[in-house]
Amino acid sequence: MLRSLGSYLLDLVFPPRCAGCLRFGHWFCDACAQDVIPAPGRRECLHCGNELPENAEASGFPCPACGESWGWMGAAALHEGPLRPAIHAFKYEGRVELAPNLARYLYAVTAETPWTAIFPQLDAMTPVPLHSDRSRERGYNQAELLTRSLASSADKPVLKEAILRTEATRSQVGLSRAERADNVSGKFWADSQTVAGLTLLLVDDVLTTGATMRECAAALRSNGATAVYGLALARPTMGRDPAP
Repeated sequence: MLRSLGSYLLDLVFPPRCAGCLRFGHWFCDACAQDVIPAPGRRECLHCGNELPENAEASGFPCPACGESWGWMGAAALHEGPLRPAIHAFKYEGRVELAPNLARYLYAVTAETPWTAIFPQLDAMTPVPLHSDRSRERGYNQAELLTRSLASSADKPVLKEAILRTEATRSQVGLSRAERADNVSGKFWADSQTVAGLTLLLVDDVLTTGATMRECAAALRSNGATAVYGLALARPTMGRDPAP
């Protein structure tokens, strides 16, 4: 009751304002929520990054390009329209209250093929980590907040520290595909005692070239994870960098 009263008083002093259209009354209003564009069902190999054929099996398949069966990655929505400023506010402006509103797009894919076959197999979810310096500077890891909201809806545990970023890296925004890959290469460590034998879902906010997710997957697989899948809230329209 006290929490509800405190929330009510805060709303009176600082009324909610939509991160998409800036209208007062909601953190992310119904009109903006309806304007979010689902991402095409593009799936990419978590080992080599090449697009997988539509008829690729949900799990246990070898990638036609590299022959590996690490798993795959995809995104829930396009980084366009009202979702674009909402992600910026969530990530850079401390708007952590947006996490449940945004995570519902992640949860929506659990009803879509082939995710319907993947989610029952998952043992846990883990967020793509920030370096400790960046986390202290920002005060939170936006991927972790999305992961916790998604995991709550999907009734899955969260392994917050299953994987760590061992070195601070520069922002990926504005870098070429090759520069992105080099920027994050070898920068992650996974705890074998935590991840060995598990099927895991990596969660992040934006998927561009997939370099970060591939590096995270490599660390998890090399430390015993049975399978790894990656799901991001949004991806840019092909050829567009999701600059803030």
